[in-house]
Amino acid sequence: MTDSIIAMTHLSHTYQAGSLSKDALVDITLEIERGSCAAIIGTTGSGKSTLVQHLNRLLRPTTGTVIVDGMDCASPGLDVRALRQKVGMLFQFPEAQLFGQTVAQDVAFGPRRMRLSSSQVQARVAAALKLVGLPFEEYGKRSPFSLSGGQMRRVALAGVLAMSPSILVLDEPTTGLDADSREDFYFYLREIQREQGVTIVLVSHDMSEVATLANRLFVLDQGRLMMQGEPRQIFTQGDRLRECGLGVPALSELLTLLRKKGLAIPEDVATLDEAFQVLYQASGSRRT
Repeated sequence: MTDSIIAMTHLSHTYQAGSLSKDALVDITLEIERGSCAAIIGTTGSGKSTLVQHLNRLLRPTTGTVIVDGMDCASPGLDVRALRQKVGMLFQFPEAQLFGQTVAQDVAFGPRRMRLSSSQVQARVAAALKLVGLPFEEYGKRSPFSLSGGQMRRVALAGVLAMSPSILVLDEPTTGLDADSREDFYFYLREIQREQGVTIVLVSHDMSEVATLANRLFVLDQGRLMMQGEPRQIFTQGDRLRECGLGVPALSELLTLLRKKGLAIPEDVATLDEAFQVLYQASGSRRT
């Protein structure tokens, strides 16, 4: 990769409790490109959350290195506050952490801790709320607890964005949301990436979710990095994914089935539009 913002080299992490130990990550080496959306996928217990908690030093490597935007996360002299301003993290059910009397107060919490001026805080709050589709004029003075579940989650996301991170880590961000709220969340994530150029690291076990958002996948199984590549490359390897306890998106399953039925759909075709185009061209050549 030409411009990696995250680089892990031979990262291992062992949880220790007295005489008991568990290897949660084993010899992970990967890079994530600046401005990309990378998905860390795997079943429960595969090490996904442990891995991303190294990105803002919630955890430190047992062995190996983690470099985030030029900062060595294992360095004793690391400026942790500066690192955590670069790496915004949104954990599962973040709406449970909302506490402000108004939406604006909640979103302002992080910028105020950065000791910004009142005008700077207000500007960041307004900009962040606009990014997630909750304009300040309409939502700023409302109680966050009067909103829908999907809107509350977007308020939590705005609170992270208000700190202007260059990396946004999302741990199972749409868990518990209905289909419409998930689609809204995806839409605003794409808009945030397009407008801000932020690097997104998405933790998920939902193949449809990562197919929608990610342009690079890293597959973990029992703490080991088993596969990495573009979604269209990974999703053609259904047997290997199933060995890791994962499925593939329904569309990828359909395309694989059509190939087995004898339709000449190239392996690099991964979307419905691409499949229709190939089949249309094939039918046209047969007519001529």
